Amino acid sequence: MNKPGLYALVWYKGRPALVTGPADRGEKITILAGTDREPETIKVREKDIEVLHPGPFNDLTGLAAQNGQEQNYANLREAWELIENGGEPVDIQELAELAYGEFTPKSAWSARLLLADGLFFTGTASAISARSAAELSALEEKRQDRAKENSEREAFLERLRNGACNPAEDGRFLQDVEALAYGKTDKSRTMKELGRHETPQEAHRLFLECGFWNNRVNPYPRRCGLSPGENFFLEKTPAPQMTLERRDLTHFPAFAIDSPWSSDPDDALSLENDRGRHILYVHIADPASVIESGSPGDHHARAMGATLYLPEGTWPMLGEETLRRFALGLGKTPNEALTFKMILNSGGAIEDTEIFPSIIKVTRLSYEEADKLIEEAGEAPLTAEEIKNAAVLRELHRAAAVNLERRLNAGAVTITLPEVHISADGGAVQILPIVPHRSADMVRECMLLAGEGAAAWAAKRRLPFPYIAQETGDLPAKPLPGLAGSVQLRRCMRPRSVSAKTGYHWGLGLDGYSQVTSPLRRYTDLLAHQQIRAFLCKEKGISAPLNEEEVLFCLAEGDAAAQAVTQAERASRSHWTAVYLDELIAGGGELLWDAVVTEKRTNALGIIIPGLGLETQIGGSGSPNDMIKVRLKSVRIPELETNFVQEK
Repeated sequence: MNKPGLYALVWYKGRPALVTGPADRGEKITILAGTDREPETIKVREKDIEVLHPGPFNDLTGLAAQNGQEQNYANLREAWELIENGGEPVDIQELAELAYGEFTPKSAWSARLLLADGLFFTGTASAISARSAAELSALEEKRQDRAKENSEREAFLERLRNGACNPAEDGRFLQDVEALAYGKTDKSRTMKELGRHETPQEAHRLFLECGFWNNRVNPYPRRCGLSPGENFFLEKTPAPQMTLERRDLTHFPAFAIDSPWSSDPDDALSLENDRGRHILYVHIADPASVIESGSPGDHHARAMGATLYLPEGTWPMLGEETLRRFALGLGKTPNEALTFKMILNSGGAIEDTEIFPSIIKVTRLSYEEADKLIEEAGEAPLTAEEIKNAAVLRELHRAAAVNLERRLNAGAVTITLPEVHISADGGAVQILPIVPHRSADMVRECMLLAGEGAAAWAAKRRLPFPYIAQETGDLPAKPLPGLAGSVQLRRCMRPRSVSAKTGYHWGLGLDGYSQVTSPLRRYTDLLAHQQIRAFLCKEKGISAPLNEEEVLFCLAEGDAAAQAVTQAERASRSHWTAVYLDELIAGGGELLWDAVVTEKRTNALGIIIPGLGLETQIGGSGSPNDMIKVRLKSVRIPELETNFVQEK
């Protein structure tokens, strides 16, 4: 069988073929290759085929689908033993006769399939060797395991098709779906086998259908590339090059005013009156005193970008030990801070800024508590200390109001939209409106003053710094009033830019601005503090700040990470809002809501539902700022879709 004759059965690329023409001068022969569709006549080189049977043979029907192991397993095992015991290779004819008792085109093809299968034999059609007993045993065990795995997988797929799964047993089969649901891949064998779209949303839907996830699993932080970070080791004392003497300001009342659910307060306010001029002190937590640029803590914070605030919990940018040490007012002992001291003129503008490390004694207040002191609206008479604190807070409030007027006169844009606080920490999902507070506006203005003062301080010293700017937007000639106007103005806002050079911030109405008031929560603020401290140390000849190129590098990494945090927070809030509404439907709760029309479009209305802090669109009629009633009809959690209709 060295030279294939006409109508010999040959093996060609795993398919049966017949030789239908002799070799031409190019040493090619013509074959008719069998397929599972129609045979095709082609020319091939003799080296590309294996002769299985000399023929004559003219019927390829059925050979392509034939399985060499369809024969009696005992006969195959006996053939293997004979060849293995003989110790010498055999050809395809001998194997066919030993395994199937005859040498025919059909048995020759089956024998070649046995060789291709590789369980009992290895080699080529002209030199077939039996595997050793150890090899055969190992392969059989492996195939049995594979058969069991395939059987279990088929049962698993059938459970999924029926909308069920066993989380304890099926987790290993669902790993590819989970990776897809978390956005780690865009492929999933399981989803493909089920005939479903390979998208994160569809994977999420499958998990909800089969019970592998409940509706409270929030995939968005991981989908945005975030995961809980491990706390890093924090030095107990500053490195020698970081040490600066702290100024004792414990004699000044310092107020840390925040939401009642805040667990990481990082700013406090003091005010001094110097012959009619306000001197504002904004005290900021001072983690930069131990977290040096390039340190493990710095790399950790830069990779995180910002603290991730979720309805179900918080992933801090810095370790818990850092928060315990530097958050302001958590304990009764004085706090270490970096103080921004700003002398304000009668128009609220900053005449001079001084920055220095300090020791302060902090009083924590909620916005509601601060408002009561400002307004003297408490039910019980104020104590002597409260009277003193109230006087300072009222003066702070007046200074903040002057600053707001100054910014508005400079072209600042104010946007007021309803906000809600969403919590989903173990119990029922709660969505509570955030009540506007005078003290919240006061704190905002003081923080803006600190950012403005820091930017001017750094620019004066030509210090590379994380400045924030915003280009001028195109405002409408006649902005709408109310909520509709706020939505209209928001659409005009340009994206902010972060760079190492100062620039105009249109939305705030400030010639220069930097965020410096949240170094426990935002990496860019921590970077600003590191640069300030390094500059102060440089003046003492013990350190040096980063240069502009280094600042830009840190800014690029930190800001990219912070944007992922923002995306995760927004998507997570939408997720928990959808969960809240879905559970309302399931529990038979009230599905009617007050809404405000913000925009009239061609075929829809843009609306805000203040009680949910939710913006969406519906079909219906109305004009901007109209109050309407809307009814919840359906929720699709994986798509973050909520469907409301106007109530007539």
